[in-house]
Amino acid sequence: MRLPLRFPFETSFGRTEAKEFLLVSASADGLTGHGECVADPDPYYLPETNGTVLHLLRDFLVPLAFSLEIGHPREVLPAFARVRGHEMAKAALEMAVWDLWARREGVPLWRLLGGRGGRIAAGVSVGLQADVGALLENVAREVAAGYRRIKIKIKPGHDRDLVAAVRAGFPSVPLMVDANSAYRLDDAPLLRELDGFGLTMIEQPLGWDDLVDHAALQRQVETPLCLDESIRSADDARRALEIGACRVVNVKVGRVGGFAGALAVHDACRSRGAPVWCGGMLESGIGRLANVHLQTLPGFTLPGDTAASARYFEEDLVDPPVVVSPDGEIAVPDGPGLGHAIVERRVERATAFREEWTRP
Repeated sequence: MRLPLRFPFETSFGRTEAKEFLLVSASADGLTGHGECVADPDPYYLPETNGTVLHLLRDFLVPLAFSLEIGHPREVLPAFARVRGHEMAKAALEMAVWDLWARREGVPLWRLLGGRGGRIAAGVSVGLQADVGALLENVAREVAAGYRRIKIKIKPGHDRDLVAAVRAGFPSVPLMVDANSAYRLDDAPLLRELDGFGLTMIEQPLGWDDLVDHAALQRQVETPLCLDESIRSADDARRALEIGACRVVNVKVGRVGGFAGALAVHDACRSRGAPVWCGGMLESGIGRLANVHLQTLPGFTLPGDTAASARYFEEDLVDPPVVVSPDGEIAVPDGPGLGHAIVERRVERATAFREEWTRP
């Protein structure tokens, strides 16, 4: 599928002008559940791409899923264990099964996950801008919209001055930075300068698959480090916390193999007293709602990157869209499954390719 973004989003990886993604729909008993894949067309965030995901689904995961008899959606991810890696492919199918199961049971997804209803706090991620003035304008707009936490992207040459400008303009707003693996351990002196700005955390400053250098960096900086790309399982989270590679963990369902993986990471962090929060991948309302439900679990004590649909898309795939209240909260849906209607005509308009598999 392809959904144009209202505004380009830039990180240290590059510039994104449209969200291109795979949507997996699983049907049974006259009902359909949906799972949005967070892979991109390129392998710049993690090695998986839309192309590799389609290959894994078609040739391995879907045939394996059709062979299963499961008693709960938690059993899907362990059944995929013989396929090594490919967490995003696994997650897309697994999440569709969770949504389908919740719809069949007539309960909201959060209840099936063991969460709660009510409302969650929303944070927002601001991409790299053309200049400091444009960044401050964007931050001012998001603060005025009520977001509880601001995250800005940084990369070498675009870091300390950006943080200093935002902190000077917004001295009390909870602020964090995300480097998306753009730095090296040799950059520790520069990153240590950020300690003076009262940041809530520095997200993934070093290598995407590194724990050891992050542990060395955490010993040199006061600001808590948060790991994103480096955490692809509960074991990764456990190891990272045990060696002091981070103090906070970003949980993305698609990055850890699905909801069962996210629950395991959540539990591993909570048992060690480490807070977690939910990162975003420019998802449509389908993936965005999945993130909303996940954040009702008790370990999610920090606002996630779950901004309003209208911030990204002129027209989302769900109705009603995801909205953020003036006080920076999102209402958790109470309807079955994801809880909002999937607008099929919008899905059809955004669909560039479709493939269907049927259980033998």
